[in-house]
Amino acid sequence: MLGQSNMAGRGFIKEVQPIYNERIQMLRNGRWQMMTEPINYDRPVAGVGLAASFAEAWCEKNKEDQIGLIPCAEGGSIIDEWHPDGILFRHAISQAKFAMENSQLTGILWHQGESDSTPERFLDYYEKLLHVIKAFRTELNAPNLPLMIGGMPDFLGKSGFGISCTKHHAVDQALQKVAFEQEYCYFVTAAELTANPDGIHINALSQRRFGLRYFEAFDNSRHVMEPLEGEEKRLGNLSKRAYTQGEKIYLASVEMALGTISYPEFEAKLGNLFRK
Repeated sequence: MLGQSNMAGRGFIKEVQPIYNERIQMLRNGRWQMMTEPINYDRPVAGVGLAASFAEAWCEKNKEDQIGLIPCAEGGSIIDEWHPDGILFRHAISQAKFAMENSQLTGILWHQGESDSTPERFLDYYEKLLHVIKAFRTELNAPNLPLMIGGMPDFLGKSGFGISCTKHHAVDQALQKVAFEQEYCYFVTAAELTANPDGIHINALSQRRFGLRYFEAFDNSRHVMEPLEGEEKRLGNLSKRAYTQGEKIYLASVEMALGTISYPEFEAKLGNLFRK
C-alpha cells in the first residue's frame, strides 16, 4: 500500500460496515495480525481506505488462502518523497522484503498525486512517477509484479483542502500514461467517488467502492476506466458473510479491551461461543 492519505485512508470509520476477516492480515510491528481499520495508521486521523474492500473481494474469490496487507502510505507526501533515495521508498522496500521472508508478494496498490496537483508541481509528475515505479520493481526483483494505479478524484480543486489541487486532471493523465505504457500496470478510475467535507479525502463508502475497482484491475489484469456496475450492491453482499468463531472471539476480545463490555460479559460470550 503506497502513496499518500487517500491510500492510507481518511474515510470515517463509523460510516460503513466494518470488515473483519481472519484471512486478511496486516503487517504491524513485524508480525502478521488480523486486519482492523485503520490499517495504515500514519496519523491519528487515519480511517477507512481502499485496501480492506480490495482484500475482502480477494477473499471472496480465493476461498482458502490468506492475504497480507503491507501499509506504507504517508499522508501529504509528494512524489519527490518517494524517490528511491528517500526514506519512504526505503521503508516500503524494507517492509516488502521482510514480508517476503514468509509470503509471496503479488501486487502493489498505488494512490498518490493530490499533493502534486498544484501549478508548482504537476509538470514533471509523469517522469518522476515512472522513475519510482521502475525502481520499486528493480529493488524487489519483480519486473512482472502487478501494479494498480488509482486516478485523481473529480471533486479535487473545488473546495476545502482540495481547492489548491487545480492541476488534478493533468496528474490524472500522467497516471494513466504510466499505466498504459508500462507492462503489468493497470489504471483505476476515481470517477464518481465522493469526498469527506474537507474536499480532498475520499469518504468511507467511496473508498469501499474504490477497493472493488482496484481488485477488478488486479484480478482481471485490466484498466478500470469507469465505475463498476452495482458497486454498492456488491459491497452489501460482502458484508453479509457470517463471522467465524475465531472472528467472534477476536471481536469479543476487542470489546473487552476497550471497556465496551466487562470481563464477566466477555467470559459469558466465550462460553456461548464454545457451547455452540
